[in-house]
Amino acid sequence: MKPSYFINERIRLRAIEPEDLEVIYTMENDSQTWDVTNFTVPYSKFVLKQYIENSQCDVFADRQLRMMIVRREDDAVIGTVDITDYATMHQRGEVGIVVRREYQGNGYAADALKLLCEYVFGFLFMKQLIVHVAADNEASLRLFASCGFVQCGVLKEWWFVGGHYKDVVLMQCLRPADRER
Repeated sequence: MKPSYFINERIRLRAIEPEDLEVIYTMENDSQTWDVTNFTVPYSKFVLKQYIENSQCDVFADRQLRMMIVRREDDAVIGTVDITDYATMHQRGEVGIVVRREYQGNGYAADALKLLCEYVFGFLFMKQLIVHVAADNEASLRLFASCGFVQCGVLKEWWFVGGHYKDVVLMQCLRPADRER
């Protein structure tokens, strides 16, 4: 068994803590990321505080899991990685990842995504993860491909962003043992 699914040389993943409220508030209310979410209005600190307090940090109970990405060298919170829409019967969920702008381009997203995949496939024994990526988001397409996700479809004019529709690439990652079948 792996010593820890939540740590590598550079980062660690951990549950949300009450002191993360300010960081989450800033990240969730960054309208620049709303094109890849279904947000249309800002979140209040009150709503986010309730979310943190009510989360059991259990993908089975909450049907989602949000983990903070923390840089080991200085304990800086650099982003979040999520599983949403977890379907127990089908053993699948949708993954999302956000790295704060000042930490982007350093490979932290790939580190976090690899750790998350090792955990969900190696410990939770989930069958698969999916992700929706804007067709013009080359960096995200490369990130997910580098972590074993493959394109399995294109959703035409799926997201309405900036007054026009964007195509979205649907990518899927199967549990490694199931990839050979």
